[in-house]
Amino acid sequence: MKAKKSEGEVVKDTQSPNTITTLKRDFKTLGITAGSVIIMHSSLGEIGWTVGGPVSVIQALMETLTSNGTLIMPTFSSDNTDPTEWENPPVPERWWNIIKDEMPAYQPEITPTREMGMIIESFRKWPNVMRSNHPSLSFAAWGKFAKFIIKDHKLTSGLGEHSPLARIYDLDGKILLVGVNHYNNTSLHLAEYRSDFSGKKHIKNGSAMMINKKRQWVEYEDLDHNSDDFEQLGINFESEINYTSGKIGIAEVRLISQREIVDFAIDWFKKNR
Repeated sequence: MKAKKSEGEVVKDTQSPNTITTLKRDFKTLGITAGSVIIMHSSLGEIGWTVGGPVSVIQALMETLTSNGTLIMPTFSSDNTDPTEWENPPVPERWWNIIKDEMPAYQPEITPTREMGMIIESFRKWPNVMRSNHPSLSFAAWGKFAKFIIKDHKLTSGLGEHSPLARIYDLDGKILLVGVNHYNNTSLHLAEYRSDFSGKKHIKNGSAMMINKKRQWVEYEDLDHNSDDFEQLGINFESEINYTSGKIGIAEVRLISQREIVDFAIDWFKKNR
């Protein structure tokens, strides 16, 4: 993974600043149209210096999609998980029970994202954006199909059949990767649920949640997700379809069919894991 650029480094890399006007032009040139269903993963620094920062990126994309379109982003809160499994960073064992007892319950309106970037953190607080109810693997959505996408997000299917990823698949949505590669392509986890590969397993997790208006630590099982090979999978997929990336600002950008890459990944996992 690339190191995060400082704002000074971003300014040096940028010949002319991005604006809502230039970003809308770039989104349209890439092939995004009114009414599209888009799940976006992004790095603001990779786009280049932008007047208005994340607000301009979100506004430009919303204006391109119009109210007939739908925009989705992952709004994960990875700190609301079982601390016994934490690695980045790990915490002392003597802290585990304190964390489980004291972690604030997930609340869609106030629980922040963790290490998801400025665009996503801005988007989750945007007017008329809805957020799903999963305590650690939530998604936020805006637009025509927002309610359909975020409803009934099941605890034991964080990125599976009962998650927003599967609803995006149903709607034949597109994946937009802005300045990031397929390592960040969350939709590939849906293929993990749908594939049968060596070593596939479920693990126990836990999160603080509101149950009957009271905070509780809830334990549950879900698939053991693994994104270590997603970048190679993406390279193989793009080679298979002869894909050519585009540009948003100075960022390398991919706009691809979620269905196509998920279906490709189901077989890829069977052969390569």
